[in-house]
Amino acid sequence: MSEHHHDHDHDHDHELDELTEEERERYEEQEREYLRREALAQIRQYPDPALRMRANEVTEFDDYLLQLVERMTDLMHDAQGVGLAATQVGILQRLFVFDFEESGARAVVNPRLTVVGDEKGSEEEGCLSLEGIRVPVERSTRVTLEGVDPSGEEVHLDLEGLGARVVQHELDHLDGVLIIDRTDTEHRKQALGELRPQIVLR
Repeated sequence: MSEHHHDHDHDHDHELDELTEEERERYEEQEREYLRREALAQIRQYPDPALRMRANEVTEFDDYLLQLVERMTDLMHDAQGVGLAATQVGILQRLFVFDFEESGARAVVNPRLTVVGDEKGSEEEGCLSLEGIRVPVERSTRVTLEGVDPSGEEVHLDLEGLGARVVQHELDHLDGVLIIDRTDTEHRKQALGELRPQIVLR
């Protein structure tokens, strides 16, 4: 880091120290919103064709894969999401990242559900590729997820509640399926109406 950047950061920190608690919270909220917008700009948005394509099995476990996982994890957090699939960044590989309970972000490569519970529940879901859209989606409340991590080590997770819902949502992405395909007709029509580009008359 250059000396100029160091001085700038020092001045920036000094300015923050002089803010009131309310001003500091407002500033931090603006910063989070800026990061969210920047992240969303890098995430494919409906109706991008990549969102409708089925991803391919990952066959090479290399530095590129590790870098992709790191980039996706940063994007997920900056966008204030709880999961992100590779297809959402235009990469047709079977990989997603998600926040796993208290242990933080996890990446699962070539994921598959080996157990899907019979009990189902309906909850509202949003999606980083369908900004502003929330629709009810029915999913199994318990699942077992298997796959490998970016180093090729086996992954076996028994999930319920939100965790189960998130991994089913991300697996759908890897098959080109979106929440608007999973919801009822009325909510689907409403969502498509909101997503349709508006004609501006000049």
